[in-house]
Amino acid sequence: MQEPDIFEGGKKLPLMEDFYSLQGEGYNTGKASYFIRIGGCDIGCSWCDSKRSWQADRHPLVEVDSIISKVVDCPSNCLLVTGGEPTMYDLEYLTVKAKENNLNLFLETSGTHKLTGIWDWICLSPKKQSPPLQEFYTKAHELKVIISEIQDFDWAEEMAGKVPPACHLFLQPEWSRKDGMTMAIIDYIRKNPVWRISMQTHKVWGIP
Repeated sequence: MQEPDIFEGGKKLPLMEDFYSLQGEGYNTGKASYFIRIGGCDIGCSWCDSKRSWQADRHPLVEVDSIISKVVDCPSNCLLVTGGEPTMYDLEYLTVKAKENNLNLFLETSGTHKLTGIWDWICLSPKKQSPPLQEFYTKAHELKVIISEIQDFDWAEEMAGKVPPACHLFLQPEWSRKDGMTMAIIDYIRKNPVWRISMQTHKVWGIP
């Protein structure tokens, strides 16, 4: 017997949190956006700063229509979807409803599951223990690699070799090791200027 679709074809999602703030990382740093953090992740990075998002069943199933209605009420028309790992879910309905309301859609993903929906901007943040699916390399607008040890620079270069030339390349220090890794990233970018540095500026600013 087939199990019931508790997500109703993407009309409901396990929502950990949602809030209006500024994007704090990567190419779109400083852009006012409405954030939705979807619960559920099957990667489990040891340094993850959103471990509460890992278990989807800890977060309420929320109707996508109600989420979109809150985004529409914001001064900004930007919606950023993050996690957890949002591609674990069918996001087609979410993006359709967002586009009906003229929203710009941003996705933060490690690229480990099939991509659904239509996105204006995809930030691919690959993880060594679970590399992205091939389709994400060609569709990424931005590649953001987290650097927690020197060996991660080799991983970053491997990933950069798979994305299109127009993809923006960022190296970001893992927050708990930022004091040691930030200068290493700066030195690396001086020698390899195709890269730019990304910092978790929202933590510096003290905002969500």
